[in-house]
Amino acid sequence: MTRNDLNTYLHITLGAALCALGINLFIVPVNLYNGGAIGIAQIIRTLLNLNVSFDIAGIINLMINIPLFILAYKGVSRKFFVRTVYSLLVQTILFSFIVLDAPIIEDRLAACLIGGIITAHGVGMTLRHGSSCGGIDILGVYYTSKKPDASVGQLSGIINGIIYAICAVLFDLPTAIYSIIYACIFSLVVDKAHHQNINVSVMIFSKVDYLQDLIMFDLKRGVTCWKGIGGYTDSSTNILYTVISKYEINQLKKCILEVDPKAFIIVTEGLNVTGNLEKRL
Repeated sequence: MTRNDLNTYLHITLGAALCALGINLFIVPVNLYNGGAIGIAQIIRTLLNLNVSFDIAGIINLMINIPLFILAYKGVSRKFFVRTVYSLLVQTILFSFIVLDAPIIEDRLAACLIGGIITAHGVGMTLRHGSSCGGIDILGVYYTSKKPDASVGQLSGIINGIIYAICAVLFDLPTAIYSIIYACIFSLVVDKAHHQNINVSVMIFSKVDYLQDLIMFDLKRGVTCWKGIGGYTDSSTNILYTVISKYEINQLKKCILEVDPKAFIIVTEGLNVTGNLEKRL
């Protein structure tokens, strides 16, 4: 394992830990529910009402994610798959064994605020380092790669809407309302934590002929290519242009520079894109 890989997995570990700690220390103790696969696992845990010494929601969440791992491997990339599996294993351990008998903060609104901030920073950290916390993240990336007019945000909203409607029916309306407040805080902080809504354009100058394949198949992004001529060297070069989210920059640079260390890369931030650009959580 290289130093960069070690750094990546350290950040994924920290991100997964923050995600689990934010939920189990602040959200679960005040009887609120997360969205996505974790929320489904928490509802099943509550309905089963098993008398065990650990929180079984972590195990249920891992089981729900098993079929999604197949999508991550086949539909996204092997690296994304391996890193997401690692992230889920870290979460499962912490979800299962960090259990509080009494809440740290009894005020539900304050718990929503603090829990949402901590959890969102954890999710953002894992996403910035080529992983995810599973659940809707995996499904969303796969779904939008198959349906260009769809977005991860739409899918997340639909699934979470169903989860919180179930909470309102099975439990009580305040539980559903406070859970929605937590989800909104979480979403706002995630936007800032991993730059999902900041688009950048990237121009790449390289003499390697197949870099566009790496962008299309590793990042699942479209790319436009044309031939250029160096003004000083008068030699031909390949020019590639693509638009990605800001959190994908490091993955793109690493992908390109591993093949062509001499590639010249220009990144321009702050675009307003109209058209078929996939947004990813």
